[in-house]
Amino acid sequence: MANQNPISSIVLTTLAIAISATLCTAQAKTVELKRDYNVKPVPLKQVSVSDDFWTPRLETSRKKTIPYCFEKCEETDRISNFEKAAGLKQGKHEGIYFNDSDVYKVMEGAAYSLQIDPEPKMRQYLDNLIKVMAAAQWEDGYLFTFYSVPERQPEKRWTNIQSIHEQYCVGHMYEAAVAHYEVTGNKLFLDVATKNADLICSVFNPDKRTDPPGHQEIEIGLCKLYRATGDEKYLDQAKFFLDQRGRKGNRGPKGNKGLYGTYSQDHIPVTEQTRAVGHSVRAAYLYTGMADVAALTGNMEYIKAIDAIWKDVLDAKLYITGGIGAAGGHEGFGGAYELPNMTAYCETCASIANIFWNHRMFLMHDDAKYIDVLERILYNAALSGISIKGDRFFYPNPLESIGQHARSPWFGCACCPSNIARFIPSVPGYTYAHKDNNVYVNLFISGDATIETADNKVKLTQQTRYPWKGTVKIGVEPEKSSKFAIFVRIPGWARNQAVPSNLYKFNKASDEQAALKVNGKLIKPNLQRGFARIERKWKKGDTIELNLPMPIRRIIANENIKTNRGKVALQRGPLVFCLEGPDNDGKVLNLMIPDDAVLKTQFRPDLLNGVVVITGKAALTKRTADGDIVPAGEKPFTAIPYYAWAHRGRGRMTVWPARKPEASRPAPADTLTHISKTTASFVHVSLDAIKDQVLPASSSDSSALQLDFWPHKGITEWLKFDWDAEHEISSVKVYWFDDTGRGACKVPESWKVLYRNAEGNFKPVSTNSPYATEKDKFNKVSFKPVKTNALKIEITLQKDWASGVQEVIIEGSTTKKLVD
Repeated sequence: MANQNPISSIVLTTLAIAISATLCTAQAKTVELKRDYNVKPVPLKQVSVSDDFWTPRLETSRKKTIPYCFEKCEETDRISNFEKAAGLKQGKHEGIYFNDSDVYKVMEGAAYSLQIDPEPKMRQYLDNLIKVMAAAQWEDGYLFTFYSVPERQPEKRWTNIQSIHEQYCVGHMYEAAVAHYEVTGNKLFLDVATKNADLICSVFNPDKRTDPPGHQEIEIGLCKLYRATGDEKYLDQAKFFLDQRGRKGNRGPKGNKGLYGTYSQDHIPVTEQTRAVGHSVRAAYLYTGMADVAALTGNMEYIKAIDAIWKDVLDAKLYITGGIGAAGGHEGFGGAYELPNMTAYCETCASIANIFWNHRMFLMHDDAKYIDVLERILYNAALSGISIKGDRFFYPNPLESIGQHARSPWFGCACCPSNIARFIPSVPGYTYAHKDNNVYVNLFISGDATIETADNKVKLTQQTRYPWKGTVKIGVEPEKSSKFAIFVRIPGWARNQAVPSNLYKFNKASDEQAALKVNGKLIKPNLQRGFARIERKWKKGDTIELNLPMPIRRIIANENIKTNRGKVALQRGPLVFCLEGPDNDGKVLNLMIPDDAVLKTQFRPDLLNGVVVITGKAALTKRTADGDIVPAGEKPFTAIPYYAWAHRGRGRMTVWPARKPEASRPAPADTLTHISKTTASFVHVSLDAIKDQVLPASSSDSSALQLDFWPHKGITEWLKFDWDAEHEISSVKVYWFDDTGRGACKVPESWKVLYRNAEGNFKPVSTNSPYATEKDKFNKVSFKPVKTNALKIEITLQKDWASGVQEVIIEGSTTKKLVD
């Protein structure tokens, strides 16, 4: 984008319609609302950032991520789809049907970025793209390229809103249009959005269509349109969509289509929901929309519901990184305390949506616990989703890896990169808030903000090296000297509270406490809902100094989280740390950090753009042939901030190292399986998994990974084990992987063992027992002992099904039994 106009094909003078737009910046109209949130956020345009941690990220977003995402939208024909719909190009629609949404999200991020730096090229790019979209819009306001290219298909509109996501896409368009209007004052994009929203209101209402969107988002966008225009029909429409969820009866164009189910939070009415279920992004967008409508209408039933759902998440479904969504199969919530690490989904989009939701909960309830959760997500699960250079992205964000994870330059479904593109530039807008005459300091970011209160204008200036250091200096400059309160958040982690529930706790309380000074004098302020309330007559030149001690904290998970029993997580300040292979000789899962290990910190300016690391000594563990776990010495270890992992190639990583031997993944015993050179006809997930000696809880357990042959079905696959010398072998045990009910793998139709003879040919062994294919146990086949340097297992898959293997044990005459 820096060297050329990325929309090279847009020749605006060829448009058959006349669209007038000005590049001058006007002032967006201020709309007075009847109701709103209890606490008001300070708009992004009133916040300036000059921060060692965040300024480089904001600059990377502006200079790299947003242009990069626009370029990717061009390369993947997301933008050319709009050009085709506008009649500027010919051809068929390219890509996924909801690809429009990615363009809108990047545009929203670009608009936020313009508030930080009004870059003329970016402004021109946006204005050109908006004109194309205006030309692509149908006369009645419809705008969705999938049904507009290669020609308009009016008969297909709204025929599958459960899955095709027309409303999801335009919801993102509404958000982008409002962001653009707020920064430029130009109404062209806003007019496109309101014209479309008017159509939506005319189609979906009590007298016509009453089926809700399949993927929530439009509810948030409609509320933003209401804020921008003051037109209550958009607020009413958002509420209408919310109220249709879980409502049985006449739904859809052909009558009763039934409910979408828990996946889309459409199983019962939203006001009756008390548990976080289904697709986590849809869920968090829903809860955000419910909060918006509740604030703007005063509907207490919505508030009661999302309060209960929030408690459910905090009590049993939140990762220590702030991520949500345990299950990859449906990209959503699992059951209570179901929080696996290696297979954690924690979608980047879900983290961003969770930030939206928690910010609204703070605005509604005036309680710092929601900002505590927001901060945990921000510095850990969300920031992990993008590389330091700004052009590589995570979709899932696991808490453990054996090298199968890496950030990607783009995805076919690119919701996460485009969401990151719109989110990062918006971060300064979460820093401050105000209520009546009082102001709030939520996040600690160097810079300043001008806050317009009920009867004053207050400038706050922060100086800090957060999150590396806990000292925060705040300058106070009210326009007129007056009495009011400044609420400074004292993070939960600085009050010996890991999270606002009993899901996680610090294993030992810290005696160090946060300290506050006003004009150099130590004070003991009143602590209210997690905020230090400092009320006095403020004048220009007053200062607040907050000192947040940052000792290394050991976090212990609730015992109900089975995967974290006997393990520990490390945190310092808001940052969760992880152990990664490059710092620890490639191995981290067999390390154990005992409770009495001495831990130290060091700032490493040379590492990962400058990070604090935690160092200490860890014990090593190894498994014996009898299956016992024994000490195997000790070694130094280094932990880095979780957000910074996966920048130095693929490798092992864990957020939850062991604190007890039985919780470690010990170095495997030198069994015949482990010492072999192992190969397979095809590998999906992990070949090493079949000999790592980590025994599954069941055939469907994927927490420790498996080898499977998906998407291959109904054919014969093989595993081969080679040794440098001959061994006498008399039995083989196989533990099958079977995820029937959520995946495509079943136990195989049959299997057999072959050995390599003296001539180098593979021959079947002479068995003494049948080849079993039972689930949830080892299937042992015994045979006449053979002396060989290679063994092969042939596996015939069932018709229309794949299969997989959890673990293989090969036993000989001198082999001790690892598993009875």
